[in-house]
Amino acid sequence: MFEKLQTIEARYDELMALVSDVSVQSDPNQYRTHSKALSELQPVVDKYRDYRTVLDEIDQAKELAEGSDPDMRELAEQELASLEGRRETLVTEIKSLMVPKDPNDEKNVILEIRAGTGGDEAGLFAGDLFRMYTRFTERQGWKVDVMSTSESGVGAIKEVIAMIEGRQVYSQLKYESGVHRVQRVPTTEASGRIHTSTATVAVLPEAEEVDIQIEEKDLRIDTFCSSGPGGQSVNTTYSAVRITHQPTGLVVSQQDEKSQIKNKAKAMKVLRARLYELEMERQHDEIASSRKSQVGTGERSEKIRTYNFPQNRVTDHRIGFTTHRLTEMLNGDLVEISEALTTHYRAEQLKDVEAVAEP
Repeated sequence: MFEKLQTIEARYDELMALVSDVSVQSDPNQYRTHSKALSELQPVVDKYRDYRTVLDEIDQAKELAEGSDPDMRELAEQELASLEGRRETLVTEIKSLMVPKDPNDEKNVILEIRAGTGGDEAGLFAGDLFRMYTRFTERQGWKVDVMSTSESGVGAIKEVIAMIEGRQVYSQLKYESGVHRVQRVPTTEASGRIHTSTATVAVLPEAEEVDIQIEEKDLRIDTFCSSGPGGQSVNTTYSAVRITHQPTGLVVSQQDEKSQIKNKAKAMKVLRARLYELEMERQHDEIASSRKSQVGTGERSEKIRTYNFPQNRVTDHRIGFTTHRLTEMLNGDLVEISEALTTHYRAEQLKDVEAVAEP
């Protein structure tokens, strides 16, 4: 681990020299990139340097503890005990700081929710989930922009895609991706039988142009008349846009805006996010489809979380977390489960760091 820390410190010193270079300072993109990298390394380097200072002080205290003056020996032994405690604390803090950061944590997200198995009840549940996330974003002070919706009845949703913008959105929502299962008595069920339905959730980090380069020649852009509510322009102007990314076959449609230009811009955001997700999965050698990695096929057996209404219970099956605050969660109080998921996966990452040679 300390060989890695030495490498990090050397890179930190290199970056310090770069941001002080006049040629770098005159290039806003370079300066921003290097400054960001520097700020990410600084907490680790500061702790590592504190650690080395403590080691030097421990050596000095040991020398004094071996001296002939009994009063000085006693003081040195007390100081030594304090320093060794400080050393252990610093080791723990350094390990925590060395847990790899997700480069997407600061990004906005594209949230996609689709009804899974269960007919109309699945659509109603998809609507419940969307309201849950909308209320959560309101609590966080984030902004929600609904990009497209497909409804199947009062309160039922076939599909909804929304952009969520704010501070560290992806870091707090990334563990929501997967199949969500609901167990409850549908309002249409006369006999009072409990039904099981599912909805799929995908949380895609927003990809910027610097993340994903899309060639214009790879796109097929079709325009068509919008359908559904929207005023006089509906079915009279070709404002709706369908973009096909020909190399991958990904298709994105957007028609919520009356302006073709705005619809195209929104569709490009969704397309870029999906392509970015595909690229991340390719790098991890997982699978070829971002949808499959996040939500599977929507079958009940692939569930990540169950919402049981009769017991007012929510269980996250990945970490064995259960809470009897279902009503509060559906009203947007996701802090408890979000913190539990973050703590669990951070602990798993910390195990990997601790597997490296101990100092």
